[in-house]
Amino acid sequence: MALLSLRDVSLSFGDPPLLDDVSLHIQRGERVAIIGRNGAGKSTLLKLLQGRLEPDGGEILRAQGAEVAMLAQEVPSNLPAGSIFDSVVAGASLRRDDDAWQLEAQVSQVLSRMELDPEAEVHSLSAGLKRRVLLAHALATDPDVLLLDEPTNHLDIAAIGWLERFLLRDPRTEPRTLIFVTHDRMLLRRLATRIVELDRGHLADWACDYPTFLARKQELLDAEATHAVKFDKKLAQEEAWIRQGIKARRTRNEGRVRALEKMRELRRARRQRVGQVRVALQKSDLSGKVVIETEGASFAYDDATPTIRELTTTILRGDKVGIIGNNGTGKTTLLRVLLGELEPTSGTVRHGTRLEIAYFDQLRAQLDESKSVIDNVADGNDRLTLHGKSRHVLGYLQDFLFTPDRARSPVAQLSGGERNRLLLARLFSRASNVLVLDEPTNDLDLETLELLEQLLIEYSGTLMVVSHDREFLDHVVTSTLVLEGGGRIGEYAGGYEDWTRQRAPVTETKPSKPASAKSKPKPKTSRRKLSFNEQRELDALPARIEALETEQGELHTAMSDPDFYQRGGAAISEAKERLEAVDGELEQVYERWAELEELAG
Repeated sequence: MALLSLRDVSLSFGDPPLLDDVSLHIQRGERVAIIGRNGAGKSTLLKLLQGRLEPDGGEILRAQGAEVAMLAQEVPSNLPAGSIFDSVVAGASLRRDDDAWQLEAQVSQVLSRMELDPEAEVHSLSAGLKRRVLLAHALATDPDVLLLDEPTNHLDIAAIGWLERFLLRDPRTEPRTLIFVTHDRMLLRRLATRIVELDRGHLADWACDYPTFLARKQELLDAEATHAVKFDKKLAQEEAWIRQGIKARRTRNEGRVRALEKMRELRRARRQRVGQVRVALQKSDLSGKVVIETEGASFAYDDATPTIRELTTTILRGDKVGIIGNNGTGKTTLLRVLLGELEPTSGTVRHGTRLEIAYFDQLRAQLDESKSVIDNVADGNDRLTLHGKSRHVLGYLQDFLFTPDRARSPVAQLSGGERNRLLLARLFSRASNVLVLDEPTNDLDLETLELLEQLLIEYSGTLMVVSHDREFLDHVVTSTLVLEGGGRIGEYAGGYEDWTRQRAPVTETKPSKPASAKSKPKPKTSRRKLSFNEQRELDALPARIEALETEQGELHTAMSDPDFYQRGGAAISEAKERLEAVDGELEQVYERWAELEELAG
């Protein structure tokens, strides 16, 4: 029996319906990707599956006792205060009626597997870590079906890689049943075993990988377009026939008349496919050759560890700079320092001349949810000046796929993807020669994402972009600034793949093999011949490292076992202390390995 089933389900918040008599069956162990254009109803479909919404018609069936949990698209502003542990326990207890000890043990186990510090304060976390906490909320109930709505939003590159591994190879569970919505093309290819497309109120089921889906979908659209052309031609001929019959006052073929009326009904019921976004950036006069120049710039909050340490760089007109770093390392802070919104605590940041800066905020704080889409773009005006010409705001918004009715709706009613399109429409209505984008790809559908890529590639101004989308970075940027921890910022030519070739990813804090110790900073030691004892020590290090890594793995496995937290407090503390000791000893052994290798030349 299917875990979840939709049978002839309909749902509408107006006309046309979001779901029009759709059916869907989810089997245990499937990983189903839901794709479709922004505003098509993907998030609404997940809410129906979760049980938060009731359909207008049809029925939703769940296997007896099946637990369904969901990771929502947005990070709520009202997350419970306190530690991560307390927050997750409170969220899980709302859905479970287990014994308090059992629930706390389950939460401890989830936090350990998700590499979250249970004592960290929720309010101090970055947006990406808050999403990981929300995922812990969902997993703490040990659900049979996990619903993920844009799970990579606000996650850094390291966290996305961790999420892929976690969802694909969780050793504790049988194959997890996943239903997810994503715009991340790499995640989609790696995770999905089945693709379901929501298009114009109907669901199309594709049992294939994503590249095959794209080819088959295009063939289907081409066939649909050909059929529509033939249908419209036939309808025009029949309309001409009926008019000619009335004019000549001839007896009409009643069967043919009834067929014509049916064709008219079919034509009225036809829902056209939503078109593509049509975007053009407004370009102002050229800026000076030097856009931003920093000399030894550092920044720290309240005498804390510097977020930025002695950054010296020059951004020239036409550069396209990507900013990469783990969540919480200060990517947005770096942007604000570069833009002059924050004063460096030491060093200098100088701006060039004739800069016209347009800024895309990842949290969409520039949007007023109480106002309509039109007012957010045109500030109460009916017309905009674009490329030196006046244009009605409704026509401009239609380029971003907002119908007149949708354009008059308040922002609070928009989906996440629609809000991102609105922010782009607001941004691109202003002339600029410096474009600053903080996570612009969040919630965008795949077609709009590819169009934005092409637009930015052709942009003649200067671009600074923070993004976790690896393919997006490879396609768009010409250089990267990488926040490597401790305030250090490395500068590299090219995009994400170029950076990984030039330097080991910053996410790899511990090498998994002895050879990887070569990537660690090496002490400045003059080369000489190793002594007999030093050579013996060097020869013994691989076996020592292997033993420590084996013990480290065994401790991680033991601590992830459900029965581990049923032991006494002394045994738990002893295991944690031993794990910390092994981690520290591994660090020392790697440093000694690097030192002896340097001595040996």
